[in-house]
Amino acid sequence: MLIDSHCHFDVPAFDADREDCRRRAREAGVEAMIIPAITRAGWTRLREVATSLPGLHPAYGLHPVYLQAHRPSDIQILDDWLRREPAVAVGECGLDFFVQGLDEKAQQACFRAQLDLALTHDLPVIIHARRAVDQVTQALRQRPGLRGVVHSFSGSRQQAEKLLELDFFLGLGGPLTYPRAQRLRALAAWLPARALLVESDAPDQPGLAHRGQRNEPAWLPEVVRTLAELRDESPREIARITRGNAIRLFRLDRPNGIPDDPHLNHQPRTIP
Repeated sequence: MLIDSHCHFDVPAFDADREDCRRRAREAGVEAMIIPAITRAGWTRLREVATSLPGLHPAYGLHPVYLQAHRPSDIQILDDWLRREPAVAVGECGLDFFVQGLDEKAQQACFRAQLDLALTHDLPVIIHARRAVDQVTQALRQRPGLRGVVHSFSGSRQQAEKLLELDFFLGLGGPLTYPRAQRLRALAAWLPARALLVESDAPDQPGLAHRGQRNEPAWLPEVVRTLAELRDESPREIARITRGNAIRLFRLDRPNGIPDDPHLNHQPRTIP
């Protein structure tokens, strides 16, 4: 069985067939999904989606790409929200120095405030780091004890090593399936098993077999098979490793973790 560590399953792209997508995902062996937020305006909808179907786990935060939608008061509102609402993480938060027009100082302030909230609430963080891995790592180093994942990691081995020193996880998804992604593939083959998470990032970042289409969690096994080939391991072993890592990071073995899987110790199904 698989856990999709990053899926925007609450967005309108899934409104027309969300239940069918969830069914296809379960048939493909995806038992649970972590759903990170984008803006404060979407938190209520995210909560509704996460409670409407089994195996969906919400994270709440403020995505850096949508900086212009955020307000200074959102941090206090997020603090209050996390005190009331179940969540497995703070996020999606982070830094994006690729998109033009996003104020870097404002991004830093918003990101660091969310890191502090994660420490306050004893939650992991789900981090977006595009052309900003070094700056993200610097902020993490200033907050000992923080845990989390840098999703859709695309940095260098040296940058990965610094994150591994902080016991962070690295999320790998659809980009891994493209043969031209040679640096990413080499990194995936090298990474220690303890750091691996797999993700769809649906509806974005489809793998090679579905290029140009809306991505969905049911296609996560393609990422697993690619990762297994690169590491000379079986898909079953990759599923076991990444599932265990996700359970540990997001504490899904606690009450209200994976509601339809109370045992958490059964053998994962073989990925076809």
